[in-house]
Amino acid sequence: MNSLSRTPRERSIICFPACYLDIATPYKQNEFSSKVRTACLSNKTGTVGLKVSKAIVIGDVAVGKTCLVNRFCHQVFDRDYKATIGVDFEVERFDILNVPFNLQIWDTAGQERFKCIAAAYYRGAHVVIIVFDMSDPYTLQHAKKWYDEAKNECRPDAHIFLVGTKKDLCADHQLHELEGLATKLATDIAAEYWAVSSLTGENVTDFFERVAAMSFDHSVCKELDDIDSRMVGKRIGGGSNLLSNSKSEKTITLSGSPSSLKKEEKHKGDCC
Repeated sequence: MNSLSRTPRERSIICFPACYLDIATPYKQNEFSSKVRTACLSNKTGTVGLKVSKAIVIGDVAVGKTCLVNRFCHQVFDRDYKATIGVDFEVERFDILNVPFNLQIWDTAGQERFKCIAAAYYRGAHVVIIVFDMSDPYTLQHAKKWYDEAKNECRPDAHIFLVGTKKDLCADHQLHELEGLATKLATDIAAEYWAVSSLTGENVTDFFERVAAMSFDHSVCKELDDIDSRMVGKRIGGGSNLLSNSKSEKTITLSGSPSSLKKEEKHKGDCC
């Protein structure tokens, strides 16, 4: 394999990444599902091959959505970025439990005039990342509105994340107060809360690895369940056919017996 095509070391995930705060997540999972780990590590994943999950990044204009994505995907931070027009798109490749996985990251525009365009890309999302600016508390107040708009279009089982950016701009006392409010909102909308800094890179990689691992585990788990369901269906269907054939053979045998007896009795009478 060409070294340029290999997944970078930081994109290889073997251990399940931890959450940011134990009290700020509805997702209590801290390990890969046992059946997922067994299937992947024993190379018995059936039809499980390259998996793809779609993540949408939403929130007010200038909260740092594009900076967050660029820090993770390109390891850069640009203070003078241009506002996103419509939707930008990135694909990040992971190796999770030695299985290839792609995370599609859809960076949406925050301006009101682009909402009708961006909303079309919410459909079918496996992950919803709601971003607010920790240096502007008003953007946290708007997060519930973004959640309401996205939940009608994304998948019913989508993982929801509430992410505060620009953590580096918050003093300690501001951070404590804001995290209390963010944790409460995260609880209300059943989201997992994170605080990150795109400038310094703090928690950015940890966050996206958590997103990727959770999405991968859920996707593979669902596929393995579907495979098990099909196998059970085949066994039940096969059993029904055997039972049906058995009944048919029994019916034929019984219905043939009286006829055979009559023939034997007639033959005896002729002989006499």
